[in-house]
Amino acid sequence: MLTDLPLMEYFLTIQGEGYHTGSAAYFIRLGGCDVGCVWCDVKESWDADAHPKVSLSQMVADAKASGSEIVVITGGEPLMYDLGDFTNQLHDAGLKTHIETSGAHPLSGDWDWICFSPKKFMAPLPEFYEESDELKVIVYNKSDFAWAESHAEKCHPKTRLFLQPEWSKKDDMMPLIVDYVKKNPKWRISLQTHKYLDIP
Repeated sequence: MLTDLPLMEYFLTIQGEGYHTGSAAYFIRLGGCDVGCVWCDVKESWDADAHPKVSLSQMVADAKASGSEIVVITGGEPLMYDLGDFTNQLHDAGLKTHIETSGAHPLSGDWDWICFSPKKFMAPLPEFYEESDELKVIVYNKSDFAWAESHAEKCHPKTRLFLQPEWSKKDDMMPLIVDYVKKNPKWRISLQTHKYLDIP
């Protein structure tokens, strides 16, 4: 059983992406990732050994003290670790557990919300198509629309579908996304609104 995890950073902010955009949320960013997205904006999270190990109990206490009802576990790729005990402790503290994952590692933990964001750099596991509440596909070029559809068709009907422009390509991709969503209204647009607001 894990008692601690590499912690890159933690902060209270406003969720900027996907279904819960605009909600207060306490983020816990774990260190460690083997997916290696070339456009990742937190590459410093990749090396788990670069970040201090912090006890689960301390992270839960800090999350509770933040005053936020929602705790988002992100990375890196948080499911590199077995998060079962961590989510149990968060639930025991009365908190809601959200995760953001590429789906490249087995699902562990008890989650109130699963944001599944598959990446081309490492194939996701089949279980995520059934379990996810939200599919968020990053649009970096025109071919990503067909790639997004290939994942959406595997998802459970309850899964909410989002297209999000990769930040450095947003000026080029946003008009294409707008046009695509008009023609394919099952999709919604996700913006990295925290970047527009200049908050973490």
